[in-house]
Amino acid sequence: MKKPQTPPFVISVGRQFGSGGRVLAQALAKELGIDYYDKELLIKAADHSGISPRFFEKNDEKFPSFLQGLFSFTMGVTPMCYYTGTGAITDDSLYKAVSDFLQSESKKNSFVVVGRTADYILRDHPRMVSIFLHAPMDECVKRIMGRSKDLTPEKAAQIAKRTNKWRSEYYNFFTDKEWGHASSYDLTIDTSRVSIPQAVSLIKSYLSMRGLLDAEATPENTGGNA
Repeated sequence: MKKPQTPPFVISVGRQFGSGGRVLAQALAKELGIDYYDKELLIKAADHSGISPRFFEKNDEKFPSFLQGLFSFTMGVTPMCYYTGTGAITDDSLYKAVSDFLQSESKKNSFVVVGRTADYILRDHPRMVSIFLHAPMDECVKRIMGRSKDLTPEKAAQIAKRTNKWRSEYYNFFTDKEWGHASSYDLTIDTSRVSIPQAVSLIKSYLSMRGLLDAEATPENTGGNA
């Protein structure tokens, strides 16, 4: 007899820059057989809203210009923004489009989403799990330098501190929580203490304890499309 499909769940992954958040999120989505959204989220939101993807790419993870146009942020969306209704493509409409897509998709399919205040946007979803990944600065610097041979440890640390500051300010402004604080998330993991496969296993165990996974999670019974 075929197992009944479990209701969709969402895993939101917040992360310090250089903590391995994107790599872990991809590995987790692959292990669970569900969708993964990071930059992919922009294309989906564009399709969902009818707005050209180039507007999302240009404005992705930028601090809204109607608040402080001089600052570029690396987080992305807010449920507090609204379409202008005039046909103008603004920060508001782009963020609202991403928010609308996440809300719509979370009712149909399970997925892992990186950043963009998704945990706050989907805070009322009964099967949403929020995770935050962090690591000591020296470990983050190693990961960052692994992306580019031209970076020095000093430059990598500078990038990490600046990006974390942007993410923190954005998240704290648009939510009623504190970025990176344990009380803001269901689960926090120091990625310097465990490997990526171990972290995936840890998260799967937590999902099972929460009753979100069957004993043997597969794409068919987790509501995934991947």
